[in-house]
Amino acid sequence: MTTLPDYHKATTKREILTRRFFLFLTSLTFIYPLLCFLRYKAPKKPKTVKLQIEIKLGGYHIEPDFVLFENNRQPWAVSRKCTHLGCTIQFREQKRIFECPCHESRFSDQGVVLNGPAKRNLPKYRVEKLEEQKTYLVTM
Repeated sequence: MTTLPDYHKATTKREILTRRFFLFLTSLTFIYPLLCFLRYKAPKKPKTVKLQIEIKLGGYHIEPDFVLFENNRQPWAVSRKCTHLGCTIQFREQKRIFECPCHESRFSDQGVVLNGPAKRNLPKYRVEKLEEQKTYLVTM
C-alpha cells in the first residue's frame, strides 16, 4: 500500500473554512484603515460674519444664509437652509415663522419644527453683540 505525500492528502471542509477565515481577517486588517481614510471628512472651519447694523428690540435682519434676531435677553441667528432637502426658507414676518417653499415645512423663529416633512430643527448660530460698535459677530 502506498501512502500519499502530505500535499496530496484531501483537505477537510474545516481546514478550508479556517484558511478562508484567516485570509479574510488578514485582508480586513489592511482594508479597514484604508476605508476609514477614504471616508474621513475634515471638519469645516467656523465662519464668522461681522455685521455693522442696528436692530431694534424684537426686530430682525435677513442675510442670505441666516436671519438674525434681537430681543431683550440676547441676539440669536437661525439658518435659512431647510433641514428636509436644503431649500432656502423664507421668513414670514406677520406670523413670525420660517416657511420652506419646496415642501411647506414650517419652523418657529427659534428654528423649532412646527410641521411639514422636515424632522430636524434649523441650526442656530452663536451670536456675539459688541455694544460699543453696534456690531454683531455671527459664527456659523
